[in-house]
Amino acid sequence: MKLSRQLSDEAILQELGTRLAAVRLSRNLTQAALAQEAGVSKRTVERLESGEVAARLSGLVRVCRVLGLIDRLDALVPPAAPGPVEQLRLAGRARKRASQPRQPAAGRSRKWTWGDGS
Repeated sequence: MKLSRQLSDEAILQELGTRLAAVRLSRNLTQAALAQEAGVSKRTVERLESGEVAARLSGLVRVCRVLGLIDRLDALVPPAAPGPVEQLRLAGRARKRASQPRQPAAGRSRKWTWGDGS
């Protein structure tokens, strides 16, 4: 089933749970083994796979890490792209060298005044 806006929250959670269970089984892992590797309880894995709302998001992240799906979570909520003004600011000249701290010149120990001539 394709996830879409028309689906209820419960239907989406159940579909995600079904997909997680399929990935777990394709890696020949039991719920208990996955739970141990992810550092969560077996009940958390059961909740995730059944689409129960009570499953914590941190449990989902841990299970996805063990199943090698962390990189796919990036597509779930992509990072915000910089706005046009920010892009222009970032496109400015890039620094190529580090500057050294300014030191007063040796011959300029005396303050200049008008009419001094030097």
